Order: sequence, then structure tokens, then C-alpha cells
Amino acid sequence: MVERISERKREAEPEETMYDRLMRMKNEVVRKRVAGKVVIKGKDRPWEQSRQALSKHLCSQPEWDTLAAPGWNIFIQKIKKHSGRHTHQGGLGLFVLEGKGYTVVDGVRYDWQKGDLIILPVKPGGCEHQHFNEDPEKPAVWMAWRYWPFGEVVDMHKTQQTEHPDWAGAKPGEKPAWETMKPAP
Repeated sequence: MVERISERKREAEPEETMYDRLMRMKNEVVRKRVAGKVVIKGKDRPWEQSRQALSKHLCSQPEWDTLAAPGWNIFIQKIKKHSGRHTHQGGLGLFVLEGKGYTVVDGVRYDWQKGDLIILPVKPGGCEHQHFNEDPEKPAVWMAWRYWPFGEVVDMHKTQQTEHPDWAGAKPGEKPAWETMKPAP
């Protein structure tokens, strides 16, 4: 009689399906949101002079993975005399915290003061705009709110026409990378 030796082979593990992968990724996102920052301390954020204005970024894309509610670009700007002039898509809300001034949108002047909300229009090609302070003794201050996924849908291309009077960071003739980029077809 021949003795048979049978070996039991382990069954192959089932491969992860796309559904399983998506659910795993979704659960990881939820875990990050639950553990994310709920309070961002303004005192911990520096003021930065840019070609647009003196700004304090409270919430921006590089830190979204650390936040309870990502996707928001939230910043404060101080306007002493005027901001830089630039064009980008609207859909941005600016809440005036201090001061009095006006914003020129596509050549039309809109006056505002503390407590007002400025909403830049969504339109083909974006809108050219610049902000002006009317009190030389006290800067106007406003906070901007943009939900970034919305901006991606309506095109975030930005063109700077003039720079803030206090900006000294660019070399003569130098253009920022976003001005030389062309949108994908």
C-alpha cells in the first residue's frame, strides 16, 4: 500500500477590491478630521508682506491634513493705503473687521465699512479688483473666506497687475511662477 501525504495549502487572501480601498481611504480621512485642529490661534500666525498685501494666513492648503475641516483658505489682510491689483475668479467673501474703504471691481467702485461683506463675482475670466483704505491713520482690516474645492471648479488662475506698495520681494522683471504657468488643455 502506498502512503499518501497530503499537504494542506493555505488559500490565497482575497485581493482588496476598489470598494474596500475606497472605504479604507474614507475611514482614514474621517479619522484625520476627528483628530484634527478645531481652534487655530491667530496669535500664533505671523503677518507676512506679499505682493498683494500684509496678510495673516489662518488656514491654508499646506496644513489641511491637520485640520478638522479642510478645504478652506482663510486669511486676514491689513490695507494701509491700497492692496495690489489682480485678477482671479470670484466666489470669495471678504468680511470687513475694521476701517472704511472701497474695492474697485472691473472698474466699478464699491464702498464698504466695518461689518460689511464684500463678495467678489464669479464670472468668465474672473474679476480684476483692488482694495483701498480711506483712513490714512488706521488700516482697514478684512478676513477672506474661500472654499478651495469651489475655486478649483471655477478656475483659480490669478494674474497680478500691480503690487502692494510695501512689497520688496521680487527682483526687477521677475514674474511669479503662477503668472508664467499656462492652464492645462
